Amino acid sequence: MGDFQQFEQDFYQTGYYIDDQGHTVAYCDGYDSTDPAYYDTGAQAFVSGALDPSMEQQYTGQFFQPAMPSGTVGGTGIDSPEEEPPLLEELGINFDHIWQKTLTVLNPFKPADGSIMNETDLTGPILFCVALGVTLMMAGKVHFGYVYGISAAACIGMYILLSLMSSLAVSYGCVASVLGYCLLPMVALSAFAVFYSLQGVLGTLLALLGICWCSLSASKIFISTLAMDGQQLLVAYPCALLYGLFALLTVF
Repeated sequence: MGDFQQFEQDFYQTGYYIDDQGHTVAYCDGYDSTDPAYYDTGAQAFVSGALDPSMEQQYTGQFFQPAMPSGTVGGTGIDSPEEEPPLLEELGINFDHIWQKTLTVLNPFKPADGSIMNETDLTGPILFCVALGVTLMMAGKVHFGYVYGISAAACIGMYILLSLMSSLAVSYGCVASVLGYCLLPMVALSAFAVFYSLQGVLGTLLALLGICWCSLSASKIFISTLAMDGQQLLVAYPCALLYGLFALLTVF
């Protein structure tokens, strides 16, 4: 109890009052460093100086704010349903381009759009190959293996040939797409063979017409896509050999 009274007496002798809070207090140099009151007074002065609002320094710079990704909604990182591409576009299926390519094949004298024909679209060729196999089967000829085998070998051969003849880069998908789309007249010939036998004069004429139609359309598209002006007959000859094989399957 006596120590507490001594501490209280020393505290009030320091000259510290409640009005001095928040201000730096000047002290005399007469204090003894061995006196406990010396440390209490110094600590109180330090705390009052640290809590002084006038001593605070405000930050005047710019705070970093992370940029929101363009494909997020509300910062949640979820793509907007309106911004997602259609499923058919993600799969590489464009019905407008398929229709444009089909019209180009059906009209051999129509100029081909090289930007559309250079796409590696295999949706139409696969459908036409399946249709050719189905029509042959309906005529009593199960030749699915021959259709797929001849198509694969022809694509490889034409790819090598066009790579040697063209100064532009040739893609295997583009060659397969063009040859597959130009198979459409053969599909029509095979569908006609379901109702009428082609082993005759009329069948021979129709087969020759189909071969010329397919080879003319394919060569037209190749020279337009690969900038091979003046070489249509050179490209049409191997195409005619290819579609001649399909015509043999259809007639016999």
